[in-house]
Amino acid sequence: MVKIDSTVNIDGVLPDGALHVLREVPGIIVTERQRRPARDVDALVRHAGTKTGIALDFKRQVNAATAWRLVHESRQHPDVPLLLVAHQTTKQAREILREHGVGVVDGQGNAHVELPGLVYHLSGQSRRLKREPELDRPARLSGKAALVAQALMLQPDHEWNVRSLAERAQASVGLVHRILVRLERERIVESRGAGPRRVRRLADPTALLDLWAEENHDRVIKSPAYMLAQTSGRLLSQVADRLAAGGLEYAITGSAAASLVAPQVTSVPVVEVWVEHAADAEHLRTLTRARDVDEGHNLVFLQSPKNLPMAFRDPRDGISLVNRFRLYVDLRNDPRRGAEQADYLRREVIGF
Repeated sequence: MVKIDSTVNIDGVLPDGALHVLREVPGIIVTERQRRPARDVDALVRHAGTKTGIALDFKRQVNAATAWRLVHESRQHPDVPLLLVAHQTTKQAREILREHGVGVVDGQGNAHVELPGLVYHLSGQSRRLKREPELDRPARLSGKAALVAQALMLQPDHEWNVRSLAERAQASVGLVHRILVRLERERIVESRGAGPRRVRRLADPTALLDLWAEENHDRVIKSPAYMLAQTSGRLLSQVADRLAAGGLEYAITGSAAASLVAPQVTSVPVVEVWVEHAADAEHLRTLTRARDVDEGHNLVFLQSPKNLPMAFRDPRDGISLVNRFRLYVDLRNDPRRGAEQADYLRREVIGF
């Protein structure tokens, strides 16, 4: 993909706010019309002798969930390309839109538009619009709110009332209510009934997984170590056995867990394991008969306040693993082939 050098002309009926964003983008000339050029067509894009009718949408902020909603909407009119104009977009949102053929231009200096005869791509230009204030997001999917997201995905067909979901996620009723209100607004969950009889169920698991992966942030303490073992499989089983024998709760994650859940993921250079936050690193090394090393480690103890990453653990052949959704998020955060392994896990195990 390369950025074009000549001018792109856009003329049509522009949603409120879109005009200001587009006029700040290099190489784009915008002209307003009072009427649509044609049915289902908001504007015409002209470049190098080509002319393409597009639908145009404007939003202040776009996250992964909003991106999926736009993708679904674009599929209702497959013959008319959709261009999103926004003040702010997240990286995950831009990746989703690009992968599914929805054009995007934002006020942060990012753009990607593919039309017949046109490929226009900008990334993080220095000249940017003044950002609008962040929207209030009290139900951001991190911390305890992340457990609500996982509970929904682990039982995607279950109908939840607020109290039952709060019990399942070990979260407050107030927090769960705020999350559900937000997810209903994002069209990720759907509701039935009213008042105390109102129940909700997951409507778009794909959007929920991407939104959680985008918003989740763990405060992590990492303690590398080295443990003598003949194979990576033996290392994995010994770590699990010794932690369990010592009475510590744990959950294997990363490529080691993926090797059991998705067997084609075979590279296990390091065993990563979430352990209780209260245990100190020296005790963990003593318990597993590992030693402290500055380099060449094959074991990493991960700890986070409140032990949230170990929620909804998945027992496999006597070994405790993180659940498949937590594993997906952990793999995404691994700079060593993590994205590749996460994609495989999502495709072959998660299924959405």
